Amino acid sequence: MNGFQSLPNLWLLSDERNDAVLEARLDDFREQVGFVYRHYHLPPAERLARFDMLATIARRAGHLVILSDSTLTAREWGADGVYGAPLSIYPTRADMIAVATVHDMREMAQANRLGADAVMLSPVFPTRSHPGGKVLGPARFRTLANHARMPVIALGGMTSASARRLGWLRWAAIDGLS
Repeated sequence: MNGFQSLPNLWLLSDERNDAVLEARLDDFREQVGFVYRHYHLPPAERLARFDMLATIARRAGHLVILSDSTLTAREWGADGVYGAPLSIYPTRADMIAVATVHDMREMAQANRLGADAVMLSPVFPTRSHPGGKVLGPARFRTLANHARMPVIALGGMTSASARRLGWLRWAAIDGLS
């Protein structure tokens, strides 16, 4: 683990669906959030330009900026950290946050072994990102979360209401926060 003592409770993931509201949302939060920039739909030059614009807004508001890409690209773009499958985001450097995506026990074991700073465990509930896909549900989510050696961020169908229902403080969303 890189030693990050306090990670935000709320995490906003970017997507083509929420792109039009990101500037306003990043300015609206009253607390620090983790902003995970994805925007896979854009060509490389446009993706970088959009990242630069949103990262400026996010940093001005005091948010963390995490890039969903390779560790090398996250370093080159000046992100605070990297987001992705456990084996794809290493090695990181000591001042870079590593947020691993986890969907099962194998990926949780990988994230633990590699020392991720946090995991996004998903999908907890049905989600528009993967319509009709298999979900963990609250019981399986908790079972997997209990095996984490780092903070767990709930993802998938998350809103403030579903976070309360799950009883989980740390959560992330695309639609649920935008």
